[in-house]
Amino acid sequence: MIRMVIRGGLATALVFGGVAAIVTVPAEAAAKTYLNCTALNRVYPHGVGRKGATDKVRGTTKKVTNFKVSNPLYLANKKSDRDVDGIACEKR
Repeated sequence: MIRMVIRGGLATALVFGGVAAIVTVPAEAAAKTYLNCTALNRVYPHGVGRKGATDKVRGTTKKVTNFKVSNPLYLANKKSDRDVDGIACEKR
């Protein structure tokens, strides 16, 4: 039997059956929603994107490739993805 308990940002798994053990691992923090791109770019200067996203560009403009990859963070700030390419607030 496995029982999960979340307290104070830590997920603790108590495992019973034969050998009892306690394993503590950090719980995934809730993704922060930023008010606008200016606020997001203070923390993530090149924006945030979902895994597998590629920057949509025109002409000879270079694509942004050094954005923070995080699906939960992107989903929390999806409203800031104006060109709908999977990267919010991309900045060169």
